[in-house]
Amino acid sequence: MRQHVNPLSKDFSEIDPIPPLNEVFENPKLPLHLDVGCASGEFLCELSLKNKNWNYLGIEIRKKLVLNANLKMNSKENKNLYFSFGNANNLFDHSKNKSIIDFITSISFNFPDPWFKKKHHKRRVIQPKLINCLSNSMKTGSLIFIKTDVRELFDHMELTISESINFKKLGNDNLIFCDSFNPNRIQTNREKYVISNQLEIYESIYQKI
Repeated sequence: MRQHVNPLSKDFSEIDPIPPLNEVFENPKLPLHLDVGCASGEFLCELSLKNKNWNYLGIEIRKKLVLNANLKMNSKENKNLYFSFGNANNLFDHSKNKSIIDFITSISFNFPDPWFKKKHHKRRVIQPKLINCLSNSMKTGSLIFIKTDVRELFDHMELTISESINFKKLGNDNLIFCDSFNPNRIQTNREKYVISNQLEIYESIYQKI
């Protein structure tokens, strides 16, 4: 079951301060993967344990889930994983986060809230403003992963990203990065639910050019 939280609420106008990378990661110079809407962190926990050559940052707007994610992280003593509470859009709006943004090499948007009603489409996480920010901040070659079980939302995300001339869609046969890193190799809780109910999954990968 989806638990929607209005990202435009004033309660989420800020993001918890993220400490300097050398305070949260054992090796702060590793490339950084950002998972937007990380829920309670199972996906990133598994991914960070499978590939310790990357650092992982999870952003989640529901504070209780972030608390649960940090408990799981601490119990496993992950040295390449950190969770933060807040609206991911605000991560890219503040110059104080530039040192973090510079290390982001890939971003995943896994099964974001669909906000079905047209009047609520402005609440969807992938918006032209965010893509413009990513276009200006992400390094050439960086990746964006999108995945959902809602066709209309998938079309919306694809259209929004493809309208930027700085991103190109990749085919699976074009991917040359390490399979152990590929976040599409790990299933989120929502993805497991979708598969168990024999529903269709839509996914694409975009690269900054």
